Amino acid sequence: MFDPTSCKILTDYLNYNANLNKSKNTINEYKYDLTNFLKYMKLMSLNNKKLKITDITDVSDIDAKFLNRIDLNDLYAYMSYLKDDCKDTATTRARKVASIKGFFKYLHLKAKVIDDNPAKELESPKLGKRLPKYLTLEQSTTLLDQVKNKKMTGKMHDNTTRDYAMITLFLNCGMRLSELVGIDIDHIKFDESLLTVIGKGNKERTIYLNKACISAIQEYLAIRPTGDTVADPKALFLSERKNRISKRAVQQIIKDYLKTVPGLDSKYSTHKLRHTAATLMYQYGNVDIRALQELLGHESIATTEIYTHIDNSQVRDAIESNPLANYQSK
Repeated sequence: MFDPTSCKILTDYLNYNANLNKSKNTINEYKYDLTNFLKYMKLMSLNNKKLKITDITDVSDIDAKFLNRIDLNDLYAYMSYLKDDCKDTATTRARKVASIKGFFKYLHLKAKVIDDNPAKELESPKLGKRLPKYLTLEQSTTLLDQVKNKKMTGKMHDNTTRDYAMITLFLNCGMRLSELVGIDIDHIKFDESLLTVIGKGNKERTIYLNKACISAIQEYLAIRPTGDTVADPKALFLSERKNRISKRAVQQIIKDYLKTVPGLDSKYSTHKLRHTAATLMYQYGNVDIRALQELLGHESIATTEIYTHIDNSQVRDAIESNPLANYQSK
């Protein structure tokens, strides 16, 4: 639904991205970043020191003429505002730079509402290299043992077989949270040990399942509720109400189990399990990093290498090389 307080040109840009099959989350991110940017630009144009950006609630009057007046200095002024006033991290500012660059590229080349692209030379803040947090092999096996043995903190429950299957998939396949909750039973080909997931941008990806994954899934399916009481019969993982399990529920389940592992806390999330899978395969399997990129369905904007197609057998080897491939708690 069109927001009457929004800039029409921005709405057109968001519709353009929707047509490119960008995910809803990505489009909402663009909307948030660019709306705040336009509010700042409007605030600066008013030249009223008493006003704050929170006082700007309507950017519907921003048009092509206004956008044509924005130059590179204005963009860097906004970047300084994000750093000094909003205390945005370099990572957050880099994301907003990407949003602005994409918007102005569209305005110049697609919509043709501006004569020049001031964001063409806009540089992104330098990002320091941060090593992602991940579980060691010992911590990973401890986590699996804790789940299998039902050593949950707090209230005990009878969903450990489901939880074990979910964590096994996270640790072996490195899938995203949204990919895991979106799995349908018919996405699994047991005879070929294959699983199809829907990744970012609604892109379909094939994941090869090792023995640990197949065993955990089959054990769960043997006790998974069936029949008319199941609200979503296609969904692999069900909640206690027999609906497709939600992302929030999975996040909480993982946090609770992680608290049982010595040295870990709730700061280690489902995404950290994704990092763990990739790290274990890379450390113990001598896996080519490009095979991991395909396995994880990850496209890095920082890479300068030409993408090389990875043979499917190498991706399968990546899964099989995970040291947890044959590990099953007793």
